[in-house]
Amino acid sequence: MKRFLQVAVFSAGMTTLAVELTASRLLGSIFGTSNFVWASIIGLILLYLTAGYFIGGRWADRSPHAETFYTIIAWGAFTSGIVPIFARPVLRFAADAFDHLQIGVLLGSFVGVLILFCVPVTLLGTISPFAIRLSIDDPEHAGRISGRIYAISTIGSFVGTFLPVLLFIPIVGTAKTFLIFSVYLLLIAYIGLWQVGGWRLVLKWSWMLVLLAIAAAIGLTGTIKQSEGQIYETESAYNYIQVLERGDHRYLRLNDGQGIHSTYHPTLIAFDGPWMQFLAAPFFNPEYDPESVRSMAIVGLAAGTTARQATEVFGPILIDGFEIDGRIIQVGQEFFDMNQTNLNAIAVDGRWGLAHSENQYDIIAIDAYRPPYIPWHLTTQEFFKIAREHMTEQGVLVVNVGRAPDDRRLIDAIVGTIETLFPSIHMMDVPGSLNTIVYASLQPTRMDDLVENYFRLSERGDVHPVLLRSIQIAIENRVETPKGSMVLTDDRAPIEWIVNNMVFNFVLRGDIEVLR
Repeated sequence: MKRFLQVAVFSAGMTTLAVELTASRLLGSIFGTSNFVWASIIGLILLYLTAGYFIGGRWADRSPHAETFYTIIAWGAFTSGIVPIFARPVLRFAADAFDHLQIGVLLGSFVGVLILFCVPVTLLGTISPFAIRLSIDDPEHAGRISGRIYAISTIGSFVGTFLPVLLFIPIVGTAKTFLIFSVYLLLIAYIGLWQVGGWRLVLKWSWMLVLLAIAAAIGLTGTIKQSEGQIYETESAYNYIQVLERGDHRYLRLNDGQGIHSTYHPTLIAFDGPWMQFLAAPFFNPEYDPESVRSMAIVGLAAGTTARQATEVFGPILIDGFEIDGRIIQVGQEFFDMNQTNLNAIAVDGRWGLAHSENQYDIIAIDAYRPPYIPWHLTTQEFFKIAREHMTEQGVLVVNVGRAPDDRRLIDAIVGTIETLFPSIHMMDVPGSLNTIVYASLQPTRMDDLVENYFRLSERGDVHPVLLRSIQIAIENRVETPKGSMVLTDDRAPIEWIVNNMVFNFVLRGDIEVLR
C-alpha cells in the first residue's frame, strides 16, 4: 500500500509540472511567449502550490485516510483535464480580440484562463504533505520519510518537465496533452481507491473518466484558432504555427500571431516588409557587384522568404538557413515552396549553428524575432564576434530590430554592441512597419557607397529589379545611426527589460500599431 503511495506521489509531481509546461503552450498560442507570460504562469502556479501545501497538511491531519488521499488525486486529475475544454472558447475569443487589439478583452481572457488552473494545481499541491502524513508511523523517522516523499515528487516533476514539450505536444497537441496526464493520474487514483475499498470506490468516481471523454469529444473538436483564411495549424516543441491564405498570398504566423514571419506568392518575390532589405547589405561596399555575392547565412529562416528572394536575385548561391524549429522548416517546404536546391535548412539554434559552421558568408542576416522580442543571446558582443569570424573580407551583417514609434532604445543598445566590433554601421526604417534594419560592414563604408552602387547598377541593365528596389528603399528610408547606449554581453543583456518597458509604454499610450 505504501509503495503504491509513492507511485502516486511521483505521478502527481509529474502531472503538476506537465500542467505548468503545457499551460505555457495553451496561453502562448494566443498571448505569446514573452517573459511576462512565463512569469505570470510560474508565479501563479507557485501561489496555487503554496495554498495546496498548506491545505494538504491541515486536511491530512483532519482526515488521515488513504481513501481521502486518492479521492483528492482523482479530483486533481479530473479538474486538470477539463481546463483546456473550458479554456478553448475563452482563448478563441481572445484570439479574435488580439487580431483587433482589444486590450481589455485580452487581459480579461488572460486572467480568466490563469484562474482556471487554481483548483487543479492547488489540489495537486496537497498530495506531498498528505502523503507524508500517511507514511509516518514513527515520529523518529519523520525527517527521512519527508525527504523521500519530496524527492520522489521532485523526480516526477523532472519527468513532467520534458514529456509534454519533447513528446506529447508535438505529437498530439496541447489540449490532448492535458488529457493524457489527466487520465493517467485518474487511473492512478482508481488503482489506489481499489486497494483501499475495492471496485465499489472505483465505481463511485468512475463518472469522472466518462465525463472527461464526453467533454473532450464535444469541446476539443475543430481548430485552435479560427482566423480568416486559415489553411493549416500545428504545434511543435517551440511554437504554435499557423498558415493563412488570402488571395494568392500565404502568410506564416507564430504563437500570438502578432507579426508575419514569412510570406509567399507563386509568381511574385517582392513583398512589403523587412525580408527584401537584407538584399541591399553587401552594396555598402564600394563598387560592389551582384556576382560577388556567393554565400549567405540566415539566422531565423522561418519559411524562407528571404532565401527565396536571395536565390532569385543572386542566383544559386550557398545559403545556410538556421531555424531552431524543424516543424517550421517542414511547413516552409510544404506551403511556401522552400525547396531551393542551394538552401541548406538547418534545424538548430542560430547561434550554435553559426558558431559551428565551416563556411564564410558575404551576408549574415539576423531575423529571429519572437514578436516583439529578439532572443537575448543573439544580441550580445560574443554573438556578433561569432558572426564577424564567419564573414568574408567584404561581408556585411544585417539585423532586423523592432522599435516603438518614439522609442528606439532596443536599436540603440544593439548598435552600441555592434559598433565595438564593426567599423561602419548604417540604418534604415522599413516603411509602414516598426522594423529597423541595421547594416554593419566588416570594411569601412559610407552611405554614399550604397548610393553610388545604386546608380551604377541601374545603368547596367542586367541587375534584378528587386535588388535595385531594395537598395532604393534603403537609401530613401535611411536614418541617422545613433550613439550606442550600452554594450550587451552574455553576462548582461537586459533585452526583456528594455522591450517590456517599450511595450508597456506603447500600450498605455493607446497606439494602434503593433511591434513585429
